[in-house]
Amino acid sequence: MAVLPMFPLGTTLVPGAVLPLHVFEERYRQLVRDCLADVPEFGVVLIERGSEVGGGEVRTDVGTAARIVELAELPDGRFALTAVGVRRIRVVAWLPDDPYPLADVDDWPDPEPGPGLAGVLEPVVATLRRTLALAAEAGLETAPATTELADDPVLAAHQAVALAPIGPLDRHQLLQAPDVEARLAALAEVLEGTATVLSARLAGPPGAPPLG
Repeated sequence: MAVLPMFPLGTTLVPGAVLPLHVFEERYRQLVRDCLADVPEFGVVLIERGSEVGGGEVRTDVGTAARIVELAELPDGRFALTAVGVRRIRVVAWLPDDPYPLADVDDWPDPEPGPGLAGVLEPVVATLRRTLALAAEAGLETAPATTELADDPVLAAHQAVALAPIGPLDRHQLLQAPDVEARLAALAEVLEGTATVLSARLAGPPGAPPLG
């Protein structure tokens, strides 16, 4: 268990995904400065209710540790940074904000996957690519359907979750799946549902309301 600075956001970060951040609130500027003076990592959890600004939000207890990989300090003291999700974490206890959120956290690695994971991953990636293509055809802003995934199937599974054209709550449910196989099974189900909705909308009459 370790104490980690925490950055609650209205998005779900997964291991292997890139997170660009514009840090303007003073307490989070202090978080960045403290990270730079020590280990350049902070935790990211999804805000279930409330706002990213001002505090008082309701936070989830499962998230991802993020490592700062690029940083620029702007003339007025704001930060523009890029972080990368490095590992899944679980909050054991929230500590008093001092001045930014802090928590006791445990790393929460996935159990070692079975030997057939690559075979399980392959059809899910095919469904992902089909769904991304449908989303692009529907005019949604998504990653290209041709985006390459990592050779490591565990990391590729996380990347598939990050690329999927789904909302942050769905992504959070996938992040907290008990293992990689369960995550892929749930992702396949969510993608099939999303693809069905997109296909129906694309086949609809002209003038149908836009998606999203």
